[in-house]
Amino acid sequence: MTPLETIRMNPLPFATLLGLEFVSASAAAVTARMVVRPDLCTLGGTAHGGAIMSLADTLGGALAFVNLPDGGAGTTTVESKTNFVGAAPVGATLVATCAMVHRGRRTQVLQTRVETEGGKLVALVVQTQMTL
Repeated sequence: MTPLETIRMNPLPFATLLGLEFVSASAAAVTARMVVRPDLCTLGGTAHGGAIMSLADTLGGALAFVNLPDGGAGTTTVESKTNFVGAAPVGATLVATCAMVHRGRRTQVLQTRVETEGGKLVALVVQTQMTL
């Protein structure tokens, strides 16, 4: 089974709520798309920071999941840092790619770039996932 098939066969309810569409996955990186809906926005009609962080965290969890070592029961986020660089208006499509930075025995460090479909950087997220 490919990493993308593994992710799709183990859907996360919260990813469904966000409207994430996983478009590619490998052991090195996972990419997904999310449309900025009005219910994911601030009063100003731009993507809420929590929605952007949730997108990145979900991708980090998915990448860590497909990289679980033998005997690993699951994964959890133990640290996450987000730099917000630009805004994404309602109706925009965000494309996020999470890449493996370090894969250790108990932790994985991952970096996610969140951009608009046109390539404008919205956020840069670095997180640490722990193997359970």
